[in-house]
Amino acid sequence: MKTFSKYALAAVCLATTTTAFAPPALSGVQTTSANTQLFSTVDDKTEVREYFNNEGFNRWNKIYSESDEVNSVQLDIRNGHDQTIQKILNWVEADGDIKGKTVCDCGCGVGSLAIPLAQMGAKVSASDISDAMAGEAAARAKAMGIKNAKFYTSDLESVTGKYNTVTCVDVAIHYPTEKMAEMVEHLCSLADERVLISFAPKTWYYDLLKKVGELFPGPSKTTRAYLHPEQVVRDALKKSGFEVAREEMTGTNFYFSRLLEAKRV
Repeated sequence: MKTFSKYALAAVCLATTTTAFAPPALSGVQTTSANTQLFSTVDDKTEVREYFNNEGFNRWNKIYSESDEVNSVQLDIRNGHDQTIQKILNWVEADGDIKGKTVCDCGCGVGSLAIPLAQMGAKVSASDISDAMAGEAAARAKAMGIKNAKFYTSDLESVTGKYNTVTCVDVAIHYPTEKMAEMVEHLCSLADERVLISFAPKTWYYDLLKKVGELFPGPSKTTRAYLHPEQVVRDALKKSGFEVAREEMTGTNFYFSRLLEAKRV
């Protein structure tokens, strides 16, 4: 595990940066107690949609690409996210049965997971709350000649249908913990066989990093970000009739994500 002093320094470095799964306060994301009190009057969904259709799209489109227009922190986040995606693809490849199966990718972003799954033969239905993100994913797929994947704009709660596999990667950070179980249960309701979900785990260590980061607030505010107790996610999966079959943890300097694969029992 990284030393505390290293993360204390990271808090300073991140004061003017937005990150994905870095500790929220370290990333310049709104996380003060005042913001928590205002949650009931501020629509997280609208905030996320507007951010990723505007400034957020330009920033994350560069991070989730091969663009050189990224700083060292953003490059580290790209590498962390890529590791999570690759772990999923390794599982799928090891199983060897994705061809012809249906996959629903909720919160697909620019298609980092949906596109390679389609290339492996899956029939992919991918959505994102941001029209800009879903449009970019569709454009990337079209440029690659992919015809077995469709991309559309939708918030996660509005996604319907039944699929062999449902994936939701690096999306839960936008859901407050009190809504996390409901979100997981909805994902499970869409899946016939398995659910793959990643989230930033809430631990005493990451909470400590968050408090350190709050000492260095940055001027660039984006969306609120949430860490989640892992047991909340596991309990929601179990309640929905799923059992965790495989798990991974990805941690770089500025990105951390717990990945769970749960299968219906």
